[in-house]
Amino acid sequence: MKESFHLELTSRPRRLRASASRRALVAETTLSPSDFIAPLFVIEGEGEPQPVDAMPGVSRLPIAKLVEECRTLSALGIPAVALFPCLDASLKDDNGTAALEENALILRAVQAVKREVPGLSVITDIALDPYTTHGHDGLLNEAGTDVLNDATVEVLAKMAVLHARAGVDWVAPSDMMDGRVGALRRALDSAGAVNTGILAYSAKFASAFYGPFREAVGSAVPAGRPPLDKRTYQLSPGNRREALREIRLDEQEGADVLMVKPAGPYLDIIRAVRENTDLPVAAYQVSGEYAQIHAAAQRGWLDLKACRDESLLAIKRAGADMILTYFARAAAEELT
Repeated sequence: MKESFHLELTSRPRRLRASASRRALVAETTLSPSDFIAPLFVIEGEGEPQPVDAMPGVSRLPIAKLVEECRTLSALGIPAVALFPCLDASLKDDNGTAALEENALILRAVQAVKREVPGLSVITDIALDPYTTHGHDGLLNEAGTDVLNDATVEVLAKMAVLHARAGVDWVAPSDMMDGRVGALRRALDSAGAVNTGILAYSAKFASAFYGPFREAVGSAVPAGRPPLDKRTYQLSPGNRREALREIRLDEQEGADVLMVKPAGPYLDIIRAVRENTDLPVAAYQVSGEYAQIHAAAQRGWLDLKACRDESLLAIKRAGADMILTYFARAAAEELT
């Protein structure tokens, strides 16, 4: 249609959006494979990967398959992976003692990846939920009603030293115990691991979006039992100021990177953290965020690729320097 009426406008912002090349030139936020950290689940044995039902495209990987996946991710330009062990139920107990085994699955996985893909940074989770029968991130009191703070931190510090000795680049305490970042830093330094970094889960919320992850690592509550209540140590979803207090404490205690988890529902928290620290900021696009996009796409309600990319772009725009996401490989393949 030919327009006969013209507004007398000095500024026409649409001129900057008139073509793909113009839009590329003025893009304020862009995605790169180097923005991503790929979370991966590792299991014992030499068999085939085990698909995670609630997370399409995600599997638990034996160490040999894990190494293959890490080679692929590195070749795509993804700089880091975060490893999570899934243990057989027979290895778990109320105190998570398997976390301190000298030959633990996660330690062997770290060693294999660092040996075969030395240029890839490896991050490991420091928390007890994959190792405990009750699924909590720490040691329970005698009544089984709450997680003990200081006793848990003592175990986590020992765990971090074992991971550092295995060659991990970053330990990532996800437990939300008070004082754990400082305790880990002192333990690592005392063990000579001064170059092992701490990527702290600084603002980890008591979120309903973690369910598929708990299935993946085997820490989900069995059917018939009440859901895990982690509100005595994870943050209330409504508390912004408390989240900022937590990130300040972690920074003071020696964290190298501060993380917000989950990412998508907490973009305002990511922005607030970005504006209140000079440290790098990470954000974790968690399993529930990943699963809901896939579920809606499977019903034909959303475009998978478009929603994936928009969700990642929003997290980066909010202020994240790095994003843990199960979309890492697929997004990197598109970007490269």
